[in-house]
Amino acid sequence: MSAANKLLLVVMCCRLIVTVVGPTVLDFNDGNNNDFQLSTNPSDLARASSDFGMLRGGVAPVEPAAVFHPTSDRDIAQLIRAAYQQGFPAVSARGHGHSINGQANTAGGVVIEMSRLAEGHADGVRREGPPRPRIAEEMRYVDAWGGELWIDVLRACLEHGLAPRSWTDYLYLSVGGTLSNAGISGQAFNHGPQISNVHELDVVTGKGEMVKCSEEENQELFHAVLGGLGQFGIITRARIAVEPAPQRVRWIRVLYSNFSTFTRDQEHLISLHGDGRNKFDYVEGFVIVDEGLINNWRSSFFSPRNPVKISSLGTDGGVLYCLEVTKNYRESTADTVDQVKKNVLSPNFELLVHDNLAS
Repeated sequence: MSAANKLLLVVMCCRLIVTVVGPTVLDFNDGNNNDFQLSTNPSDLARASSDFGMLRGGVAPVEPAAVFHPTSDRDIAQLIRAAYQQGFPAVSARGHGHSINGQANTAGGVVIEMSRLAEGHADGVRREGPPRPRIAEEMRYVDAWGGELWIDVLRACLEHGLAPRSWTDYLYLSVGGTLSNAGISGQAFNHGPQISNVHELDVVTGKGEMVKCSEEENQELFHAVLGGLGQFGIITRARIAVEPAPQRVRWIRVLYSNFSTFTRDQEHLISLHGDGRNKFDYVEGFVIVDEGLINNWRSSFFSPRNPVKISSLGTDGGVLYCLEVTKNYRESTADTVDQVKKNVLSPNFELLVHDNLAS
């Protein structure tokens, strides 16, 4: 019996066991002395059946046959190698489930759960998780597991007074997921997207090969994987550039009703990139619909103590535009920051909504 048919038969039997006695973990051997623990727990299968990109009407969940919780890149390599050599059903990698059109799903196949969901005890089995972020303070980098969330990378770095140079606006995304796309944020005009701030990668290819790549080593694979939408391999480790974390941040939001003014001011702020004194550290613009301003996911940007009277802006078609900018500084340079805000912002902006001082 082929390894593929054996896997399907074992999964079918385990599904029957799940139905009768509850969740289970199945041990599977591919015939080459490689053992895998595959989960058929209904909660694992349900989680792996959809992602953010498929949360729209008319799209049915895509359920895999099993879910694999790796503890290392070697686990992933063995599974991919078995799939390639023995003809397993399709295998896909899932970070935090935010792919744009279900790339992390595979019908009847095996989903590799890259996150730390199975750490500790699950289904009565003790599981160790993947390696934690490792910070090199003097060399200014952090080594992060591909399934690590950016919020956890940031927390680990902050313990050493450091922070990644470039990240996405939403931090509950996986390292491997955003690096497979680009990783755009309000810091990109200063440091480039996240893929421009990676020194080195560990990648498992579609043949199950474990490859280290960088600008100096396996350069072609390095650039193919970064921004490659997961088509050239699974990122299991990324060496990410970090910098000293700011002591304090001045956080400013500005609302516009006129699109031309909004884009002109945004371009002006970005043009200050080379001006060390006047430049900002984060510049991002977005569009909001006035009726959803209070209840949308960005509503926390507007302080209850500083209510926004949208009707007074005379919006055309119910659309508003917002700039979010930040300036990093130290306690001793607070007056300088206020002067920069006065000189650079006030002449150009229609409405200063809220100025938040955060340490």
